[in-house]
This record gives sequence, structure tokens and C-alpha cells, in this order.
Amino acid sequence: MIDPVTLAVLKGRLEQIADEMDATLFRSAFNPIIAEAHDASHGLYHAKTGETLVQGKSGLPIFVGAMSFAVKAVIEKASKDGDLADGDIYIFNDPYDGGTHLSDFRLVQPFYRDGQIFCFLASVGHWHDVGGNVPGNYNPVATESFQEGMLIPPVKLFCKGELRQDVVDILLANSRLPGSLYGDLNGQINALDLGMRRMKALLDEYSDTIVAEALLELRNRAAKLMAANISDLPDGTYSAEDFLDNDGIVDKPLKIVLDMTIKDDRMTLDFSRTSDACAGPVNISLSTAIASIYVATKHLFTEVPANAGVLEPIEVIIPDSSLLNVRAPKPVGGYTETILRIIDVIFCALADVAPERVNGCAYGTINALSLAGFRKDKSRWVMFSFFGGGHGGHPEGDGLNHGNAPISTATIPPAEILEAAYPVMFTQWSLRPDSGGPGRHRGGLGAIYEIELLEENADVFLFGERGKFPPPGVVGGKPAALNKFTYQQQDGDYIPPMVSKMVGIKLKKGQCVRLETPGGGGYGLPFERQPAAVARDVALGFVSQQSAVRDYAVALDQNGDVNTRQTTKLRKAAQS
Repeated sequence: MIDPVTLAVLKGRLEQIADEMDATLFRSAFNPIIAEAHDASHGLYHAKTGETLVQGKSGLPIFVGAMSFAVKAVIEKASKDGDLADGDIYIFNDPYDGGTHLSDFRLVQPFYRDGQIFCFLASVGHWHDVGGNVPGNYNPVATESFQEGMLIPPVKLFCKGELRQDVVDILLANSRLPGSLYGDLNGQINALDLGMRRMKALLDEYSDTIVAEALLELRNRAAKLMAANISDLPDGTYSAEDFLDNDGIVDKPLKIVLDMTIKDDRMTLDFSRTSDACAGPVNISLSTAIASIYVATKHLFTEVPANAGVLEPIEVIIPDSSLLNVRAPKPVGGYTETILRIIDVIFCALADVAPERVNGCAYGTINALSLAGFRKDKSRWVMFSFFGGGHGGHPEGDGLNHGNAPISTATIPPAEILEAAYPVMFTQWSLRPDSGGPGRHRGGLGAIYEIELLEENADVFLFGERGKFPPPGVVGGKPAALNKFTYQQQDGDYIPPMVSKMVGIKLKKGQCVRLETPGGGGYGLPFERQPAAVARDVALGFVSQQSAVRDYAVALDQNGDVNTRQTTKLRKAAQS
């Protein structure tokens, strides 16, 4: 059996390989969504099953969970064709076969030792534009995947080390921004190359046998530790439900419902009561749903090593009819919105039995926004970005202000980068007062973004959520503010009919779009919040004086200090 010191060293070395692959792509990508926002990921995967062995700490965890299905798809494809060889690299973006949505391209490469596959290395990144009806590919009115972009099944990009230029040519021909695509593709190729070299050096130093033993032991430990954590929870069935605003086609809410059953050291997550597949693009594939469950459980049980062992004690039930388990050609472009809701219901279901582990729900939408048009020289420009909001209050304190979605460790592209790359100006980028859910620990604040167009004309597309159902609090915490989007026209400001989704907005020079994003849900009863903390929030502009009285029953004097007598009176009245 491998000794603990060697196991710890190898764990660190293996994670460092994935981290270096992340860094290589982030530093070489042409696309700000990868280079600045880090919407990409890398990992090592099992040679026979495709299971996650190691993931990078800088990329998107949701990708790592889904990539095990992607590697399995490559294994099955190679087995069927019977021609897998050293130097092969497969490329694809099929969202129904180990993917997420069409923007996320995967490269999978076998790592050979002495003629045998030791493991697979994989890279995934969000490309800027891959065709479809909407620049940037977040098409909120798509009714089939053909309207979202090009779909590439697993094909060989490299065959025995030789690049297939015909495949590259097909990819370039299907993008509005072929230069960006080409740069990102080469960044991913170089990340894989670095990973191959680092793996060779590691195995040469420690031997194939010891590293393989370490990988197996890490997986077994993750499974045992997850089972032990589950066994500490009380047996029973715990339920939670939440809603998506609509599917972009029909203005009708869609339910995400979880029945969580804990028995001994096993957990069953049953989503059978969730809405059926819908016409619009908030459907997701089964691999994406399971990947989001992987991310949620890692949030709850942070001490468990990040590999396939995390899911071993967990059974997932999702019917074939569900919007969480669709097949081609159902649209899936807005997968980010739906997986955020899965994470939310898992947190809410566990809140009553493990309050020390859960957070208030985060802001719950990436607000995918595209502005696109032509410059004076007739060149195409496409600004696609996602935007931040508040994270939920948690057992130890207030939620993070203006963070990114909890499906990732990505960052929000800076205003300076976006302004330098595109003909836009941010006339406001600020925290949004009163947007965090009240609680003993307040939810983090959302943000206000106002973007002015500097070119003559542009088309605008929005794919968001949480416009009708705010992010919930937990353990008595209150919900956060709703998402709000407005756009200017000659006769005033407008709100989309679907509230959080719209295509075909026409902007002229000087007109603005404005996002006011949700905060995070609160944690614990608001009247248990220290009055001094409320006074500090008011002084910082996080909370208004009206909210201090209404939501926290805290009165302040004209200097902003707590009026202790009046506050005591307000809280007694509120609790009576």
C-alpha cells in the first residue's frame, strides 16, 4: 500500500499538471471568455471508464464533472472504430454526449505508456462564436440545437500526431470570429501538449505502478469520505423546489424539484417531479445534470477529494421525459441557468438537517449578454460576456458581493478589457444596494452594469434568469432581489416581455442596456443580525435605512448610529 507522504506528494503533483494546463490556455487564448474569465478546464481521466481522476483548481468544476462523460464517448467511439493510436486527439462539442452546450469545445487525448493507455487528458473551453442564429450563441428563443450553433461529434483533430487541416477548416468556416476560434483551438492543443510532457516526467520519476496506485487510492478515499459524511446526516427524505422564469418560448414557469433521501451512508437524489422537457433552451443533458450534482456536493462536502469517488455513494434519478435529461435536437444553450437551479435545490433540501454546511442561494443566473454589429471598416464585432451577482450568506458570515456563479471558479471579464476590445463604454459598474437577501448573515450584493453603444448600430441578445423567482435564503434567511434588465429606445426604457430573455433588440449610438443583478439569499433570521452590522451596511451603502427598519428592525439616528431603544422596540413588535 502506498505510504501517506508519497500519496500527498503525488496528489499535489497530479493537480499541478491540471493547473498548469489551465494556466497555459488562459495565457494563450484569444477569447476574453477564456483568457480573462477562465471559462475552461482541464483534467486527467481513467483509461477504461473515463472517470475523473484529477481536476485543475482554476477552471470550471462543472466542466470536469461533464468531461468524464465526454472521455467515455471518445473511448466508445475509438472502440467502435478500432483505430485509436498514440498522438490522436479527438475534438467535439456534442452537448448530448458528454457536453454542456455548443460553445464548449472538448479536446481529448490518450496518454500512452509502453503501448498501453495510462489515462486520458482533456481540455475544454468556451469558444467565442460557433455559428447559429445569435452571435455568441446564447439564443434564448432556440427550439432546436441547429439554431444554437454547429454541432461536431467526436472526430479526430490529430491522427497519429498529424493535424487534420480539413477539420480545422470546417470549424473556421462556421464561426463569425474565425481568428478567435483558431487562437483558442491552438491554446487547447498546447495545454494538452504540456500535460503530456508533465505526465511523462512524473511517471518517469515515480513509475507507472506507484502513480496508478495513488490514483486508485485517491478515488477510494473520496468515496469513503463522502459515504462517511452522508452517514453523519439524519436518515429521512428532504424536499425542495425552485423555478425557472420561462423557457424563452412560452412565458410559463418551469419547476426544478428534488426529493433527497438519506439512508445510512447512501444518498438518493430524485428529480422525478421536475418539469418535462420544454420547447426552449433551458433543457440540459443527463451528463450536465450529473456534473452539476458533482459541483453541489463538492460545495457541501469540501474536504472530499475532487474525483469520481465523490458520486459513488450517490444515486441520481432523472426520468427520460425530464428537462434535465434531453437528447438531440432539443435546445440546451442556456444550460448554465438550469444547473444553477439544481445546485440551489440541493442546498435548500439540506438546509434543515445540515445548516452548518449550506449557504443561501447565489444570484442564480449568468446573464449571458451579447452585443454585435459591424465597425466602420465593415469588420464584424461580437461582445459576449457574463455578469456577476451576490453569493448567499453562510454559517460564518455574509455572502460575497459581486461574485461569479458557483458552478465555476471563473472571473468576470474586467470593464477595461471589454471596452478595449469592443465599441462599448460602461457608464456604470457598481454594487446594487438592497439586493442581498436579509439574514443573520446577509446575502452578498448584486451589481449594476450600464453599457453604452459607441458604434452606429448593434443587435443585443440577453439570456438570463431570476427575473420572477428570487434567490432563496436558508435557515430563516430571506430571498435576494430579482434580476432586472432594461434597454433604451428612442421613446424611453423597456423591459423584455419575457423579463429575463430577449433577442433582436436594436441599439443606436449612445443608447444603453442596463443589468441590475440579484444578490445572494440570506442565512438565518434577519432579526438575529447584530444592529451594529446593519448600521455598518447602511454607512457603506449596502443597505438603505428603509431596509434597515423593514427587514432588520433596526433604527438609526441622524448620525447613522444604532438607536438602541427604538431598535429594541421595533424587534419586540416584529417578533410578537
